[in-house]
Amino acid sequence: MWDRRLLRNLDYQLLLIVALLVAIGLLTVYSATRSNIALDYGDPSFFLKKQLASVVLGVLGMAFVIFFDYRLSDLAAHLIYLINLGLLTLVLFFGSEVSGAKAWLNFGVFSLQPAELSKLFLILTLAKFLSEKDINTPKRLGLAFLHLLPPLALILLQPDFGTAMVFVFFFFVMLFMAGLKIRYFIWILVVVLILAAAMGIAHFVFDVPLPIKDYQINRLLVFIDPGRDPAGAGWSVRQAVIAVGSGRFFGKGLFQNTQGQLGFLPEKHTDFIFGVFCEEWGFFGAFILLGLYFFLIWRSLRIAQQAKEKYGALVAVGVMAVFLVHVLENIGMNMQIMPVTGIPLPFISYGGSAMTVNLIFIGLLESIWVRRQKILF
Repeated sequence: MWDRRLLRNLDYQLLLIVALLVAIGLLTVYSATRSNIALDYGDPSFFLKKQLASVVLGVLGMAFVIFFDYRLSDLAAHLIYLINLGLLTLVLFFGSEVSGAKAWLNFGVFSLQPAELSKLFLILTLAKFLSEKDINTPKRLGLAFLHLLPPLALILLQPDFGTAMVFVFFFFVMLFMAGLKIRYFIWILVVVLILAAAMGIAHFVFDVPLPIKDYQINRLLVFIDPGRDPAGAGWSVRQAVIAVGSGRFFGKGLFQNTQGQLGFLPEKHTDFIFGVFCEEWGFFGAFILLGLYFFLIWRSLRIAQQAKEKYGALVAVGVMAVFLVHVLENIGMNMQIMPVTGIPLPFISYGGSAMTVNLIFIGLLESIWVRRQKILF
């Protein structure tokens, strides 16, 4: 139900922080693409306009989610889960391949990345499952893993190792929030280590192929040995580190990202946009940006704490976990302290599906916040 009185209860501090992040993102995308990339399309503002269209779509989605109750019925949860699996399956057969991953559905005027929507869908349905009964039984824990495995397997088949890592991260964070006891986490860790060891032995002793592609293996090897293949697999990370460091304290200034504009930094408007930002705004700008992200994470946790039921708290924690792992991984890989996985920086990196879904995530947080009291008015 649409009700104007909900506007009085919105978390306007959160909205302000997100608005600042979006504005910074639009400016940085334009700065990163206004010359050599955008000119290939005949318009220096080509990427900016597409990103702005995604922002508009995301804001509409955010408004829709805010004014309608976030809680799902059993039927809606099952339907969303099936839609999730359907989209992830569809992209394997009809998707467009970019950078080695078949992850986009092309509809002519726009492209959809189902993996981004899958984060939203899985958080909603997993929260529904975890909120219904105690998770501390082998049966319920096993069913929780069965809930995760089909979409996770479809993501790995694209292959999209970065998004799979995000799935695993928010899955365990939500399990913790649902009250899973530490002994179960220990058993899970033991099983994972045994499986990893078995895969390693099978690969190196019996030449069984690993479930990741060669370029993903090279990225991991470069992370372990930064001096390995500096002109190949290690090129992007080395250039990102140079871009981050060359900004020094106050940066070179807006539109002065020489590493990007001169063509040294690949994927400068997506994976390595943090390097562009740091080159222009320096340590001071990076400190402000990290402060905005810190506030975003803190407000998400605050909303989870104030949620009026377990389901809302689990959804808020799942959203928080997605933002947290994206920020840590993207900034980490730009500084060579995390392996390169292609995870975008929330609200900053270019990407229509990611921007739209991130804004819908904010709508979910606001919806939980405005309905945190039993009697709102």
